[in-house]
Amino acid sequence: MFLFPYIVTLAWTGTVEGQERKGLSQGDKKILLDRGEQTVYMDMEEYLVGVVAAQMPASYEKEALKAQAIIARTYICGQMDGKDEIQESALDLDRLEGKKLEKEWGAEHSAQYYKKIKEAVDETKGKVMEYEGELITPLFHRASAGMTRAGEEKYPYLQQAESREDTAADGYLQMISFSESDFAGRIREISDGGEVPEQDVFASIQLLERDEAGYVKEIQIGTKIYNGDDVQITLGLASPAFEFEEYGGGIRAVTKGIGHGYGMSQWGADVKAKEGWTAEEILSYFYKNIQIITV
Repeated sequence: MFLFPYIVTLAWTGTVEGQERKGLSQGDKKILLDRGEQTVYMDMEEYLVGVVAAQMPASYEKEALKAQAIIARTYICGQMDGKDEIQESALDLDRLEGKKLEKEWGAEHSAQYYKKIKEAVDETKGKVMEYEGELITPLFHRASAGMTRAGEEKYPYLQQAESREDTAADGYLQMISFSESDFAGRIREISDGGEVPEQDVFASIQLLERDEAGYVKEIQIGTKIYNGDDVQITLGLASPAFEFEEYGGGIRAVTKGIGHGYGMSQWGADVKAKEGWTAEEILSYFYKNIQIITV
C-alpha cells in the first residue's frame, strides 16, 4: 500500500481546507473522508468499525475481532507517520458502512454484528503494536498453509508461527485448471525476457525453492526463474503455497491456505479466541517480541 503525498494547511479555526472537525477535539486522530463529493472528518476510532467489518468476518469471536482492530489501527497510525490526521484516499483501505453492511451481513444480523465490532474497537481504543519503539507493518491473511511465514530481515517480528488449525479453514484447499496456452500467456505477463512454451509447458516447470512454511519462493517456468508471489498473483491463485500437476491436457494448480501467509492468520486467531486466548495473546503469538501500547 502506498502513502500518497498529503499536504494540508491547519488553520487556527481547527479546519483543513475549510472542513470543520465537528465533534472532534484537538489531538484526536481523524480521517479526512475525501472519496465522495464532500470532504468531512471522521474520528479514527469510528472509522475503524467499518474497516474491521471489511477485513474480518463478523461471525468471528470478539477477541479475534479485537486483534484485527489493533492491526487496523496500527496500520493507520503508521501511515499517519506521527500526525493526527490523514486522507482516506492515502490509506487504500476498504470500509463497510450503511447499506453495504446490511448487504454483507443481512438485515437479521446487521445490528448484532455492528454492535459486536464496535465493542471490539472500543475495548481496544488507542492500542497499537510496536517493535523496538516503532510501529510494525501489521500484515495478516485469512488462513495460512499450516504455518505462517518468516519475513525479511527488516521485519524481525514476522517469524514462523505454527497454525495447524488453518487446515480446517473454509477454502483452505483450492484447485484451478488452465489450458497450456492460457497458463503460458499469463506467465509471460509477469516480465519480458523469458520463453514459455505453449506445448508441453508442464515439462518446463521446475520448483526451485520453498520456504520452511511451504510457500514457493522460486520456480522456473520455461527459461526464466520467477518469484512464487508473482506467479500466484498473475494466475489468480489463493496462496503462494502451490504446486502444479498435469490435468486434462493442461495444468492444474493446487493451493493451500488463503493469502500471503505473513503475520496473523485470521482463521487461527478465531480458533485461539474460541480456546480462550485474549487479543493481546493472539497478537503476541503471531508477531514476535512486540509491545502493545496505547497512543
